[in-house]
Amino acid sequence: MRQLWLLSTLALTLFTPNISSASTSELGTIIESFIVHHFPDATSHIWIVNGTEWDGDEMVVDIRTMVLEKQMPAPVENRYLLLIREGKLAAAQRVPLEDGADCLREET
Repeated sequence: MRQLWLLSTLALTLFTPNISSASTSELGTIIESFIVHHFPDATSHIWIVNGTEWDGDEMVVDIRTMVLEKQMPAPVENRYLLLIREGKLAAAQRVPLEDGADCLREET
């Protein structure tokens, strides 16, 4: 019985994905610093994670932001894809908000 426990523990540690490069606690900090840097004059903001995709040490995060800027009567809404590599923001791309936009998954 002890050998079965050791083998299952070993298998779980070897075959689970390595998420130490960008943990979920760091993800919030990365997104928050991106928004603060991208909208320095904002009076308030909120962001929502629509989804994430992992590939090795890279993560693509789909976020929706709502930012209230000075002198603006309504919040500005945007959608971004963030590429996080080794726990750091590597790239960001603004994508259309519409569901029927010409954004397709890359085929390999």
